[in-house]
Amino acid sequence: MEIKVVEQNKNKMVVEIAGEDHTFCNLLKDELWNDSHVKLASYNIKHPLVSSPYVIVETDGSVTPKQALANAAKRISKAADKFKTDFTKNVK
Repeated sequence: MEIKVVEQNKNKMVVEIAGEDHTFCNLLKDELWNDSHVKLASYNIKHPLVSSPYVIVETDGSVTPKQALANAAKRISKAADKFKTDFTKNVK
């Protein structure tokens, strides 16, 4: 996964995530919306065959968009680890 910052200011960030699609972007967008400091979380894929998704994050200023993205990634990772542990324990 390659992440490139396309636009960044104090409260807004747009990043391009090469090699990803709707599956990951929907997960990230939904997790960003769980943060009370996030005012906008969305993504856009101009064409699924030839372009990478752009993720847009805007915050209220209490946290930076970069912090909001990092926090969302940590929560996703934690949930995936819990799923893996539960799955391994319960499926034999």
